[in-house]
Amino acid sequence: MAAAGSRCNGAQGNGVALQVGFRDVVKTFGPVRVLHGVSFDLEPGRVLGLLGENGAGKTTLMKILAGYETMTSGELLIDGQARHFADSRAAEAAGIVMIHQEFNLADDLTVAQNIFLGHERVRGWRLDNAAMRREAAQAMQQVGLDIDPDTRTRDLIVAEKQLVEIAKAVSRQARLVVMDEPTATLTPTEIERLFVLIRRLRTQGVSLVYISHKLDEVERITDEIVVMRDGRFVARAPTVDVTRQQMANLMVGRELSDMFPPKNPAPDGPPLLEVHGLSVPGWAHDVSFDLRAGEIVGFAGLVGSGRTELFEGLLGLRASHGGEVRLGGAPVRFASPKQAAKHGLTYLSEDRKGRGLHVRLPLLDNLTLMDLDRHARPWLDHRSEQRALQKAVAEFGIRCNDLGAPASSLSGGNQQKLAIAKVLQPGPRVVVLDEPTRGVDVGAKRDIYFLIRRLADEGRGIVVVSSELVELIGLCHRVVVMRAGRVQTTLGADQLTEEELIAHVTGTH
Repeated sequence: MAAAGSRCNGAQGNGVALQVGFRDVVKTFGPVRVLHGVSFDLEPGRVLGLLGENGAGKTTLMKILAGYETMTSGELLIDGQARHFADSRAAEAAGIVMIHQEFNLADDLTVAQNIFLGHERVRGWRLDNAAMRREAAQAMQQVGLDIDPDTRTRDLIVAEKQLVEIAKAVSRQARLVVMDEPTATLTPTEIERLFVLIRRLRTQGVSLVYISHKLDEVERITDEIVVMRDGRFVARAPTVDVTRQQMANLMVGRELSDMFPPKNPAPDGPPLLEVHGLSVPGWAHDVSFDLRAGEIVGFAGLVGSGRTELFEGLLGLRASHGGEVRLGGAPVRFASPKQAAKHGLTYLSEDRKGRGLHVRLPLLDNLTLMDLDRHARPWLDHRSEQRALQKAVAEFGIRCNDLGAPASSLSGGNQQKLAIAKVLQPGPRVVVLDEPTRGVDVGAKRDIYFLIRRLADEGRGIVVVSSELVELIGLCHRVVVMRAGRVQTTLGADQLTEEELIAHVTGTH
């Protein structure tokens, strides 16, 4: 491991290489110090993996580089010169672009308008919409996104929004690109396209910072890693010299083994949830599956395969028709998630901040929102709500300094734990978790995996919709594979390998 500020030799590229150095960077928010004198260099024409748990300071440091935050003290060196960016536009003028984990898109604008927002093409005094549509299509082609540039961003699914963010960065002709969890919602095929793009940018001399909790991706795509913990530089090394296990241990500051809990035998008994021939117009067609008490069933598929939309239809968030749904042997049909929750079925959205939590509201309001009736006698009993919050914080391991703080003050992993605690408040028999570990660090992932196992051991039926194949293999008794809106196959535990899943997901089996 190298000391802070150490350097590696990097390619200079085609005249666009950019050298960045952090020197004793400190950042405080009020009385809270989140960066403690961080120092290291970003080498030109290299892919650097920036690792650390949520709250380690990775994103804050990169926001300082990209002009979204100002440092409290220290120096930012660009090509050897001390620089200070007043805003992100100033950073972009220097060739630095950041792709955010939480989307920085305007839902009411089109895809093309979002890609060129603040950088509009003009002809005379008028916007050159034709040029923007044409260039937007070219940028989207590079990231593998095949949609009309005039599509409203609000109509895109989460994975498509992620690709728009990446296309936006590509269109800016950046010298340094920061990617914060860029594959959190992407499928294996889309990830491969992104990796091809990253390699092409690197050969052109572009520097890249790759922030990810997916250590297998870090291992594949980065040249070296820098590890941060609790706002401090911890270590730096060539990626080839560090195993995934060593990366994880450096991030959490302790040995982290047994990522997944032991997998119990698949339960017997009658199905708890039965779905026969359900269709969601435009998304899912004649889908059938079942789920037993104590069982964890996964759903795999590419973007557009219909997994999320299927369960949104089941919960009443989308129109569905045909087929039959039985819960506990009784026929049901839900008009809304609230009605489903009353029958014992709850759903955690893949969009944590858009649909899972009201991040501006306090923890307590988020937690009890789905189960207010239990705390009303007949008026809301705040002491009852407080007891529920204290119990959830202890039971789900939610780390927070102030129980009265807004949900936005929590790290991504703790927000996800709060979102899971929220959907469990009504005491469901069946829990559907859509991308339950999206954008959370390796330590929080392990906590969530063991929580899911515990929920199954309590006799609940668990559905896990995930783009992470290793997650499905490590957790699930069975995995249902969807492609083009239809169930392709269901794989038992003895069939679950990455090769087998990829073959069925892509239709090459």
